[in-house]
Amino acid sequence: MPSIVRAQAWPSKPIKIVCGFAAGGQTDQFSRVYGEYIARELGQPVVVENKTGASGAIAAMEVKRSDPDGYTLMMSNTGTYMLNPLLQKDVKYSIAEDFVFVSMMPTGGLPLLISEKIGAKTLAEFIAYARKAERVNLGTYAAGSYAHVVINELNRQYGLKIEPVHYRGEAPMWTDLMGQSIDGGIGSFGAALPAIQAGKAHAVAVTRRRLIAMPEVQTFAEQGVVSRANNLLTFQACAAPAKTPPEIVKRLSDLFVAAAKTEKIADMLKKQSIDEPPMTAEASAASYKQEAPIWSEMVANLGPIAQ
Repeated sequence: MPSIVRAQAWPSKPIKIVCGFAAGGQTDQFSRVYGEYIARELGQPVVVENKTGASGAIAAMEVKRSDPDGYTLMMSNTGTYMLNPLLQKDVKYSIAEDFVFVSMMPTGGLPLLISEKIGAKTLAEFIAYARKAERVNLGTYAAGSYAHVVINELNRQYGLKIEPVHYRGEAPMWTDLMGQSIDGGIGSFGAALPAIQAGKAHAVAVTRRRLIAMPEVQTFAEQGVVSRANNLLTFQACAAPAKTPPEIVKRLSDLFVAAAKTEKIADMLKKQSIDEPPMTAEASAASYKQEAPIWSEMVANLGPIAQ
């Protein structure tokens, strides 16, 4: 059946969103709230199926093998799209060849929190502390993660020896920071908020752009950090198998953009200090093309990473 005919008949059955991460996290949340809106607008159920493992690679493989008919979509995060192909030796998918972006959804800058025991209120104060301390560490939510990249770039620019402490996700990292067993950490604003509210840590810098919830906290770039890593976009993104009819991709993309204007989703984004709307399919593809080479450079700077 010609793609234009398939597109005109679409959707005639439920749509499945394969979510690359477990229920309860941001990727799952985005899958469900956007899926709910799409279901209402299209008049067909949208089912979210969580396929976890390998930083979203298992979900990616399922969607890659699916028919390009608009009935199977992937929702996953920056790691699945940008980092897995660089870090996982046995990765068996190519973002550029196997998928087409429906919409990238920016997730805001990531704050660097420093433990109250350090006493640093700015990035300069933390760097001064790190120069003098015999040992200093910062938590990341995974080896090879964006947080790991940011720490490595600080070490490279300032000649520091900050030790990255890798966790399996953000929750245990922020728990340890609350308990003062690590010197700081980098992660999402929403997950970091309890540590800030409890006065256990201070945000001294944020990646890419200031957060609407903490407008007084300057970006890394504003405080003199020159690495391009700090300007990279972090995101959740919906993608479809390559060769999905462009008419279907555009319809879905338009729905993601429109969804963010609803009160429910706008409120969700505000609570997470996200002030950027979902991107169109075209803008998402352009962003990927522009930033993928920078991610490759930053990961190469990390050197060998234990898997």
